[in-house]
Amino acid sequence: MIPILEFDKLAPEDILNRDIQAEENVSAAVDAVLAEVKANGDAALKAYTKRFDGVELEDLRVTEAELEDAWASLDAEFIKTLEMAAENIRHFHERQVHKDFVLTDKPGILMGQRYTPIEKVGICVPSAPAAFPSTILMNVIPAKIAGVKEIVVVTPPDKNGTIGAEALAAAKIAGADKIFKIGGAQAVAALAYGTESVPKVDKVVGPGGIFVATAKRKVFGQVAIDMIAGPSEILVLADGKSDPAWVAADMLSQAEHDVLASAVLVTDSRELAEQVQQELEIQLESLPRRDVARKSIDDNGKIIVTDSLDKAAEAANRIAPEHLELCVDDPFALLPKIKNAGSIFLGRSAPEALGDYFAGPNHTLPTSGTARFSSPLSVDDFVKKSSFLYYDQEALSPVAERIADFARREGLEAHARSVLIRNEKGGNAQ
Repeated sequence: MIPILEFDKLAPEDILNRDIQAEENVSAAVDAVLAEVKANGDAALKAYTKRFDGVELEDLRVTEAELEDAWASLDAEFIKTLEMAAENIRHFHERQVHKDFVLTDKPGILMGQRYTPIEKVGICVPSAPAAFPSTILMNVIPAKIAGVKEIVVVTPPDKNGTIGAEALAAAKIAGADKIFKIGGAQAVAALAYGTESVPKVDKVVGPGGIFVATAKRKVFGQVAIDMIAGPSEILVLADGKSDPAWVAADMLSQAEHDVLASAVLVTDSRELAEQVQQELEIQLESLPRRDVARKSIDDNGKIIVTDSLDKAAEAANRIAPEHLELCVDDPFALLPKIKNAGSIFLGRSAPEALGDYFAGPNHTLPTSGTARFSSPLSVDDFVKKSSFLYYDQEALSPVAERIADFARREGLEAHARSVLIRNEKGGNAQ
């Protein structure tokens, strides 16, 4: 049964245990996979797909015929749901697009900043038990809005060597350019180094298990990455007027992800805490993924009782959760007190699943407390910023001596001379 803890009796380091260690052999195993794919390309990918996914593939890439068959196999209502979700995601992310700017307020000087899209991006999509169409929408659509020229999706095949029709339909709606039936560390390696069929990309994004996360960490520098995603998390901050059945359902919505997921309730009501404790036991009994959710709740779940909502907000900020629900009478009054959270769900009628699938804000979020300093996936992840500046000679001359003095104080004489030479007789280049 999930424990009930008193906030004032918890040491800061005990408020949420995230000391989840990978097996010692993961790093070495990933090193071997990266080296093998780098050396042997598609042959290595096919061998790993046979070994890890239990299927022998002739071609790694999803064909147009497979896409068409997947589309035709789905009912019109679900396709409509995908299209509505995609439109919501586009609507939200289009507001994230930045505009170039130019400063011309000083004579002879022009400065500015411009945004350019990353050329090629690879998107990892987990499959547990099937490839997630929601992850495809959430990753591909911001990349398309940013202007990425080539978007490559990788996800493991099932035992029949296929990708789920729902995932393929999502890729078609979102606008993915290529889809490959590969997963794990080998998929990250293929994207980072390139193979005969998989193009080398400039950035790898998307969630995955410990092997994907470790591979992303190791190829960083060869390519850019978005973040190192840890186990999924939810924190429900609820007052005594909240329905315990709703709160328990929301906690279990994350607990069923995997045994390492964490579900936390923070409340100013001891009565609600005890009711949710009992409700979790009731709802677990009928949950299809009961064994996974049971272990998640037992190992990583907590109910924390505070003496006020202000203290509850303090607890939430310490934990810095991936998902934060504010199930209180006036969530907008509490919102300014929240400093650390990946995505915030306001009110009792905004369950976390609303954001996972449909509303529009991204569901690829910082985990493991990294919401203290990082942000959800966005259009920003798919663009680069470049600054530019122009001085004419009349603008440079008055400040040349100052720049040279600055450079010499750092011991860099060549820097100083590169400025001063333009003030010498005949220095009239524009």
